[in-house]
Amino acid sequence: MLIAVTYERDGSFEVRIGAEDGEDEATTGEQIDEGLAADEGPSPIAPETKEILWGLGAFLVFLIAMRLYLVPRVKKGMVARYGKITGEREEADAVTASAERDVAEYQEALAAVRAEATKRIDAARQTLDAERSDKLTEVNARIAERRGAAAAQAEEARAAARDSVEAAAADVAGRATELAIGRRPDAAAVRRVVADLSPTGVQQ
Repeated sequence: MLIAVTYERDGSFEVRIGAEDGEDEATTGEQIDEGLAADEGPSPIAPETKEILWGLGAFLVFLIAMRLYLVPRVKKGMVARYGKITGEREEADAVTASAERDVAEYQEALAAVRAEATKRIDAARQTLDAERSDKLTEVNARIAERRGAAAAQAEEARAAARDSVEAAAADVAGRATELAIGRRPDAAAVRRVVADLSPTGVQQ
């Protein structure tokens, strides 16, 4: 069997089918289209009934498996994870609160130590001030005592020097009077005269 296709100028085509005995049968494109339209057959995109049933059955099996096994397991895992996260968050909050309490206690202890140190420093300063005042008072007393003793010694030395000077002056005056009048005057009278002439004593 032979098949020959001939294209025409107007865009149509002619199909010739030849039998083995040499007879030809001409068929145009329109006749072929009419033959195809008469025998459409099943649609290539429309599913068959068994395919719908198999898909529905698979979906029901998957849904039952999800409902009975997968969803409870996933939900259980989510609940466990949520509980774990909540527990860890509560533990973290507890640790944070404990750390904050420790910090507050440390701050209170540090403030107490600082207050105690300040108090001790003030007490030590007051003690040092009191000891310094006592030392200064003692030193001033010693200086005043030594100054009084030095003044007394100076007065004694001044008195002794005045007595010596008056005695020497009286002796010189008595000797001069003796030379002048030929006899020695009374020593006590001469000393009184010398004492009256030098009432301020010896100047140092």
